[in-house]
Amino acid sequence: MIAILGTGKMGEALLSGLLRAGFEPAEILATVRRPERALALRETYGVRTVSNIEAAKSADTLVLAVKPQDMAALLAEIAPYVPADRLVITAAAGITTAFVEQRLGVEAPVVRVMSNTPIRFDEAMSCVSAGSHAGEEHLRRTEDLLNPVGKVLRIPESQQDAATALSGSGPAYFFYLVEAMVDAGILLGMPRASALDMVTQSIVGAAVMLRDSGEHPVILREAVTSPGGTTIAAIAELERHSVRAAFLAAIEAARDRGRELASG
Repeated sequence: MIAILGTGKMGEALLSGLLRAGFEPAEILATVRRPERALALRETYGVRTVSNIEAAKSADTLVLAVKPQDMAALLAEIAPYVPADRLVITAAAGITTAFVEQRLGVEAPVVRVMSNTPIRFDEAMSCVSAGSHAGEEHLRRTEDLLNPVGKVLRIPESQQDAATALSGSGPAYFFYLVEAMVDAGILLGMPRASALDMVTQSIVGAAVMLRDSGEHPVILREAVTSPGGTTIAAIAELERHSVRAAFLAAIEAARDRGRELASG
């Protein structure tokens, strides 16, 4: 039995992914704050909605998917009901395994996960790290939950804040880029729908090419960049506006904000 505590957008995305992967609704519990939300989950997915305490008592695996600022209160609520053999997966930005372990008060195996919104389409990037009481078995169980909904990568926990900034927030950077490129297409006289189709397919095609070719992105970019051509003119403008430096600063700011949310 798997319980998702805090079934918001990310929790629901994981829930729907587990069902697509072959889990039965009877194998999954969900917790939410609002009765109308609970009703919507039951009607949409056929899962049982329960209290946090009942979930902690009943499930073999607990996925803690509440917001970082709500994690301490959740842990205080469920700690008396979590035995030492319960696998606890934390999926909140900035929340360390040590934070969870200290508040549970037992030597429960804790695995930290950072996933992202493409989990809704089985294309998530999920980064996992083991806490001090989690071993190979617990990492494998976590990976088994996440593999059906995307790619899973094991990383040291010291890299999790960076993963949050890079891949957790990463889709938003691409949506921002697409928005800007579509606006550019409109500026050049292209209908919005056509511009969106062109940019979307270009992004998807480039991503698949990068993933499947095995080539470094610099090599792939240079293959498009002819001497004196249109692409190099565009690249020169991006460099003139320090777009690369802006991305570095933005992702660093995302990492720092994740740390602030966890500590606050």
